Amino acid sequence: MPRDHRPVTSVRVLLAEDQGMMRGALALLLGMEDDIEVVAQVGAGDEIVDAALAARPDVALLDIELPGRSGLDAAADLRRECPDCRVLILTTFGRPGYLRRAMEAGAAGFLVKDGPVEELAEAVRRVLRGETVIDPALAAAALSAGPNPLTGREADVLKASVDGATVADIAGRLHLSESTVRNYLSAAIGKTGTRNRMEAVREARRQGWL
Repeated sequence: MPRDHRPVTSVRVLLAEDQGMMRGALALLLGMEDDIEVVAQVGAGDEIVDAALAARPDVALLDIELPGRSGLDAAADLRRECPDCRVLILTTFGRPGYLRRAMEAGAAGFLVKDGPVEELAEAVRRVLRGETVIDPALAAAALSAGPNPLTGREADVLKASVDGATVADIAGRLHLSESTVRNYLSAAIGKTGTRNRMEAVREARRQGWL
């Protein structure tokens, strides 16, 4: 069972950020806080769980768009593999759909990168205490945006369309019939209010649904 998240002398933090300069700057700035220690740094999403199992951080600070595996997927992995570790999403992309997906994955907080480091440090402390920390403007946008209208399969088909794959290619990748792929694409285009699948992909990404 997860332990109670009470304040400790030094908060152990894992950083997951694919841009080396940003990762180094965050580690330096957080490390200047008397009660925060950066115990692990990774640049890819598929390295997060192994690093967390080795370093046993109290808080994992995760970007969303990472090579290998997204921070949102990694958040769900951490909830299962490292239930003592609280997850705080820190991203450039303040999209309502991302916030909803982060909360569904078990994240305790969601912030955008344009805030001051003092607020980030305080957010780390707050999630460790068991609080939920969400950027206020993004929370308001998420409430007004409503839920993701795409089903899981519709999202899968749109993701498989990103590289310009043909319907036959998508059907082969997802083990579906071509007619089923066309039906999913048509539904996704209708739900995103767009004219074709590439516009549907762009709109779904803009909303944070993919």
